[in-house]
Amino acid sequence: MSAYRPPARRPVAFKPVDFEIMGVVNVTPDSFSDGGQFDDAAQAIAHGRRLAAEGAAILDVGGESTRPGADPVPAGDEQARVVPVVEGLRDVARVSIDTMKLDVAQAAVAAGAGYVNDVSAFRHDPELAGFVADRGLDCCLMHMLGEPRTMQRDPRYTDVVSEVKAFLEERMAAAVAAGIREERISLDPGIGFGKTLEHNLELLARLDELAALGRPLVIGTSRKTFIGRLTGRDVTERVHGTVATCVIALERGAQVFRVHDVAAVADALKVAAATFAAWPTKSPTSTTTS
Repeated sequence: MSAYRPPARRPVAFKPVDFEIMGVVNVTPDSFSDGGQFDDAAQAIAHGRRLAAEGAAILDVGGESTRPGADPVPAGDEQARVVPVVEGLRDVARVSIDTMKLDVAQAAVAAGAGYVNDVSAFRHDPELAGFVADRGLDCCLMHMLGEPRTMQRDPRYTDVVSEVKAFLEERMAAAVAAGIREERISLDPGIGFGKTLEHNLELLARLDELAALGRPLVIGTSRKTFIGRLTGRDVTERVHGTVATCVIALERGAQVFRVHDVAAVADALKVAAATFAAWPTKSPTSTTTS
């Protein structure tokens, strides 16, 4: 019997896994997770700086809560909340303005923002798309059923993934028609925005179907109600559940993660990304020996 000889090792192709963290900077008194904690501009700026130091490449500044049942905020009030914070963070990281309103976006961009995160996907204020196009800004288009005040009133879908995908495809086409370059667009399936627990889990499980649209996927699961329902944890105790959803989403093709707990998510995704990168794109060839 001949001596066993291990098969020669062949070069293995690895898939790169890239991601970015978008840190949440809420300048609101009524956000579901941290409302009132950073509604002072100086506190919000200090918080944003901490998030950047923890690994956030983008800081998403918002002055109007979009939690379920939230009431609209006048544009003047929203603008007064966000502009000083954008100015204080523009040299720290890329600054995103989380707004549906043209006036607020214009003021924030003048203050230093270069990214518009619109939860209405330019449906609330269609002229916002033209502004984003004219200024050459990056943007995120999100799926939401209805509006914040009504989105969680018995949301129903025949196939949530197919319907969200069709919506995002249509809104991306509308944005491109308005002059926005496709490479400037990211897409967000709107976890928790007009979805039940089951809808959210289905979206996470089939996220690869949305990644097939070919644009970066932004995932915002951070501290959300469905995590609390699964774990029984209070909103301030959902970091571990958030980390789990982010790792799942990374494996299924998400690239941008909008979170409150930047350090924990960044560490988890670094480890997950390194592990996923080490997975061969093809199964190794099996060998037999006598």
